[in-house]
Amino acid sequence: MFYDAITDFIFVEDLPQKADIIFIPGSFCPELARHAAHLYQEAYAPYVLPSGKYSIKKDRAEQLKSSGIQDADIRIWPENLPDTAVHEIAENAALYATESDFLCAILAAEGVQKQAILREPEATFTWENAIYSRRVTDQAGLTIRRAILCCKAFHARRCLMYYQQQFPDTEFLVCPVVVNEISRESWHRTRRGIDTVLGEVERCGGQFHEILADAAGISCKEWS
Repeated sequence: MFYDAITDFIFVEDLPQKADIIFIPGSFCPELARHAAHLYQEAYAPYVLPSGKYSIKKDRAEQLKSSGIQDADIRIWPENLPDTAVHEIAENAALYATESDFLCAILAAEGVQKQAILREPEATFTWENAIYSRRVTDQAGLTIRRAILCCKAFHARRCLMYYQQQFPDTEFLVCPVVVNEISRESWHRTRRGIDTVLGEVERCGGQFHEILADAAGISCKEWS
């Protein structure tokens, strides 16, 4: 069926292997950090790098207002690493100033050592997650020969494309997490799954179009 081709394109998945780092693209999804922490505990990589400020699609002030939270209530990592359970952190995600703060808190609660957590708190979309994560590893003097990507299952192809573009000499292993019940087996059975996955197909084409043009030094006008 035609959707098999879409499924194979979007839902990239590899078995984990020993790597130099685990990347987590920005999200307020605790499952990503929990999966990354599990891989860290299994000694697949010595570092974990969660990236993200917050999504440019969501107005942060409005999110805080709807949650009844004031700016002064926000916990900032690493000064206040929470000594609390993962479910409590997840239930209070809006307390965290950035996605990376939230993900760092989950990682710490799951036993990842503070010195193993690198942090990127500025990215507002996936392409920036990749760009700014590269800056962090360069500033840390790390050579990334192999990396693990912990991302949402339906986000796998786009994450891989962007991170691979920023780390062209790195072998990537995608170790995704199924969230929102959108998996390679089920995505085409619900409206939410169809909208999400086909939206990813559109973004892979539309956004990477601009990325390739920029890399080639071609202006947008030349495409018209």
